[in-house]
Amino acid sequence: MKYKVFLIVLVSLFATACVSNRPAKEEMSNEKRAELFLQMGGRYLEMDMLKTAKEKLESAEQLDSNNASVHNLLGVLYERLKQYSKASQQYELANTLDNDNASIKNNFGRFLCERGDTQAGMALLKGALAMPLNSRQWFAYTNLGRCELRSGNQDAAEQHFRLALQANKSYAPALVEMQKISYRLGKYMSARAFLERYLAVGKHSAETLWYAVQTERSLGNEKLVKAYRESLFRLFPGSKEAEQLKTAVQY
Repeated sequence: MKYKVFLIVLVSLFATACVSNRPAKEEMSNEKRAELFLQMGGRYLEMDMLKTAKEKLESAEQLDSNNASVHNLLGVLYERLKQYSKASQQYELANTLDNDNASIKNNFGRFLCERGDTQAGMALLKGALAMPLNSRQWFAYTNLGRCELRSGNQDAAEQHFRLALQANKSYAPALVEMQKISYRLGKYMSARAFLERYLAVGKHSAETLWYAVQTERSLGNEKLVKAYRESLFRLFPGSKEAEQLKTAVQY
């Protein structure tokens, strides 16, 4: 009996020793934890859950302050929050940390154009286009087009939107811009065609409906004018486009 007890104790001690001698499981590095928070922050941004996105992205920044992608998304976040000074700082830091990132240059360039700094904005966007590994050039082309429009260069803008659609024929923002340009140039059938292409991949906005009303009115199609106008009032009753139609139409 004593032998059996002694044997059990030895076996237990041996098992304990084996467990204690196993290498401890390697803990996740700060960089990997930051990547997880970055991914979660990006998902929450997509869902427009800005408070939670901010928490996740700030956690990522604390863990890895040299991660350019973290600062890029923080720029997007602060822009959504209308904290433009913070957004600018984050975009600039992201671009400094990773000067070969097309996504960062595209975001920062668009941001600067929208704030009125078109020269610096277009330089960044052209830099994004010049990168051979940039497989989504339609983003930069569309943002360049919008930047040219803000500078009053409609011809150059149209050229960039067409290049965007050559790269991605279904890119909704470029299709909307071509709808508007076509209407302004009096190319009403083209405006209608670009709207139809847009509606195959996107939903109506107050802006697309307003241009649709004006386009069909110019083509003399009162049935479609009425349908688009009613959709605008129903879907976007408080929009500036709806207000413009209300003042233009007497009931």
